Amino acid sequence: MQHIHDPNPLPPSPDANMTVHLPDSARRRIGPAYLRALESVTVPDCYIISTGHGTSGPFAFSGVRLLDLVDLHWAGSWSLVEALSADGFGARATRAELTASTARPILLAYARDGQPLSRADGLVRLIVPDETDDALRQVKWVAHVRIGADR
Repeated sequence: MQHIHDPNPLPPSPDANMTVHLPDSARRRIGPAYLRALESVTVPDCYIISTGHGTSGPFAFSGVRLLDLVDLHWAGSWSLVEALSADGFGARATRAELTASTARPILLAYARDGQPLSRADGLVRLIVPDETDDALRQVKWVAHVRIGADR
């Protein structure tokens, strides 16, 4: 039987804000305006690749380095970060991966080609610029960022 995967055409939640979950169980609510007030990075030549739905791009995505967001909210040790959509889809990045990706950093993107992302486009989405095959780590409609402590 053929696998059919339909992209999520509508946001899973009307709430555009996200929750940053810290290793000490504290939570902080932030939104797109908060992200836009932080230092922005633009990474050119990024693609959106949806399994079974082709490739679009290249795009220049702008947003906040995921590493910078972690550093702003947590000064202690940590080992990984998860970005999750309100519909439960998510991706992980390790500390080593985030600190190594300086030329093409992993972003919480809020703009594509200089234009703000619409709610339908994800409003805030996790972009992993060096991912070029299945885009299994690109998360649309980020609702949660979980910072995992060292074990």
